[in-house]
Amino acid sequence: MLAGPCRRRMLRVALASAAPLCSERGAGLPATRPTRSQALGSLKCFLGASKMEMTGVSLKRGYLVVEGNDCMGPAEEIKKQKVSECCLPKDGDRLDSDCLPTSETEPKTPEVVSAGKGKKNSGAQLEEEEEEDGFSEEGEEEEAESFAEMMKHGLTELDVGITKFVSSHQGFSGILKERYSDFIVHEIGKDGQISHLDDLSVPVDEEDPSEDVFMVLTTEEKQQLEELQLFKNKETSVAIEVIEDTKEKRTIIHQAIKSLFPGLETKTEDRAGRKYIVAYHAAGKKALANARAIRSLLVVGASSLPYPRKHSWPKSRGSYCHFVLYKENKDTMDAINVLSKYLRVKPNIFSYMGTKDKRAITVQEIAVLKISAQRLAHLNKCLMNFKLGNFSYQKTPLKLGELQGNHFTVVLRNITGTDDQVQQAMNSLKEIGFINYYGMQRFGTTAVPTYQVGRAILQNSWTEVMDLILKPRSGAEKGYLVKCREEWAKTKDPTAALKKLPVKRCVEGQLLRGLSKYGMKNIVSAFGIIPRNNRLMYIHSYQSYVWNNMVSKRIEDYGLKPVPGDLVLKGATATYIEEEDITNYSIHDVVMPLPGFDVIYPKHKISEAYREMLTMDNLDIDNMRHKIRDYSLSGAYRKIIIRPQNVSWEVVVYDDPKIPLFNTDVDNLEGKPPPVFASEGKYRALKMDFSLPPSTYATMAIREVLKMDTSIKNQTQLNTTWLR
Repeated sequence: MLAGPCRRRMLRVALASAAPLCSERGAGLPATRPTRSQALGSLKCFLGASKMEMTGVSLKRGYLVVEGNDCMGPAEEIKKQKVSECCLPKDGDRLDSDCLPTSETEPKTPEVVSAGKGKKNSGAQLEEEEEEDGFSEEGEEEEAESFAEMMKHGLTELDVGITKFVSSHQGFSGILKERYSDFIVHEIGKDGQISHLDDLSVPVDEEDPSEDVFMVLTTEEKQQLEELQLFKNKETSVAIEVIEDTKEKRTIIHQAIKSLFPGLETKTEDRAGRKYIVAYHAAGKKALANARAIRSLLVVGASSLPYPRKHSWPKSRGSYCHFVLYKENKDTMDAINVLSKYLRVKPNIFSYMGTKDKRAITVQEIAVLKISAQRLAHLNKCLMNFKLGNFSYQKTPLKLGELQGNHFTVVLRNITGTDDQVQQAMNSLKEIGFINYYGMQRFGTTAVPTYQVGRAILQNSWTEVMDLILKPRSGAEKGYLVKCREEWAKTKDPTAALKKLPVKRCVEGQLLRGLSKYGMKNIVSAFGIIPRNNRLMYIHSYQSYVWNNMVSKRIEDYGLKPVPGDLVLKGATATYIEEEDITNYSIHDVVMPLPGFDVIYPKHKISEAYREMLTMDNLDIDNMRHKIRDYSLSGAYRKIIIRPQNVSWEVVVYDDPKIPLFNTDVDNLEGKPPPVFASEGKYRALKMDFSLPPSTYATMAIREVLKMDTSIKNQTQLNTTWLR
């Protein structure tokens, strides 16, 4: 594995419940309780996480687990990761460790969950940097209960419309993501092929520089060159002394500067009998002076200036290097931020087809503009918890949404269900599927759900938008955010509140910065400082909230069969099911609209339910255009039942909870043999494989199998009650 040293607490979701949530489950099986120390440990991890991101949950008769699929999460705040010394600057620019485990062989506290009706949240606050774990065993119980008190104000599945199941089997318990390597996601590309990392070789290219160019410059020299490249200092050049003066050594230094710092040119000079390589801007002194003049006039920082021109790129080579990225315990945006930092480029030169969640091992295709495979492969020596491979040069980038879906390999450990129960549950998933709800991570973890902010945006209630994002709230938040909110409530001074934030890239910090710049009377412009994807996340959350509620009502009123007036897609166009065509369709063909100006609604009473819901929210279903174009909702269609593809499963037994139950792509590259299972053991695990289309939540599929409650609020309170 690629796990590196880290002393921060890994995010854990530890939940437990004691009661089934649907009457059809009957009396159920006897509960298999976790030990007190296990439950306390789980809650400890849960409390230690700075963002309650329900990417995992464990299920012991009553325990549940939750993990969202990819492509649905908002663009999250970019974190930093610790890397090895071969790439790290040795100044304040060093990246922080990103809460990676010290070792994959260390015991991990299970994440516990419960059977029932549930869902999950992900807060309006997008900042995701973890705090140090300062918990001691003393007082763990009190902290667990304190957290449960805070989560009394959190969301439940009922709050966001997740109320129905489609299957009648009896649920059972298990532990999901006891190790993050128990959840593996492989992207399914636009050609239908599952992405795997199975080749670390670099395409041979005579125009690539030698490997030495990556090692010849010191950290200090790289820092000086970067500042020169980005016009950050007053110098017009940087001189690097050639200690071991040979033509070969000088050539390598020339190549290193031009390769690593596009826009810089080099020359060799004699100074007092010593050889120096002098780096300077290719554009010349006039362009340098102009850049400095622009800088003196601008309020913004260097990041607003255009990057220097790129170094020459072979014309015979495609402009984009495509590669497969294997990552552990990192979401896609975080990973790209790390790669861009160590390649010294902007993140926007990377493209991808879908975002992948953090708490998992994921494999996906990435494309980057005019960065050679050689430079990318060098990062394998520097970065932990990443591997890059399967390099190729292409003429085009990747586009968001081009993927066909994702293939999941999931292990549920310590299951309590009998073989018959497992068989029934998995057959139901394979043959019927699950309700295609938006999972809890869509709606937030605090007492202010993201859909409420989205509703206020659509209502053009900008003071309410500001208040919802910045006001104090109950729930689990970092201390500095609490202080920031308190300062805001007391003074309504954005500058004073901003000073309480050590990290200002979170949504709250960005909004406060906007208010400081544009003033309290121009909230629209202040809100516009927040990145577009994050702003749109709020209104998409509101659409998801409406859709979940309407789908629950549709299933309650009409069941699991198509009825006249339902909608189906013919190509990209929605049409109504007529009475005479009813036998031509199944429930798997039926779609429901996300509200917008470019959709139609069912022709039965669910149409009126949409209208009533939006009217109660002071919105006009017949006019979903907004005066600000970005916030106009065109709408979309989403299937109400998803039937996973390529479903397979296996029940295995094991004794050691620390051992991996299957090989990863990196294991296979390293030639590790697959695990061998005994015929008997202490524990049983369910290994599941299935494929889902884009924009669906694996959590909701697992919810259907286990009949579990996925809300943090419900699970935490049930667990705390059991602890008492």
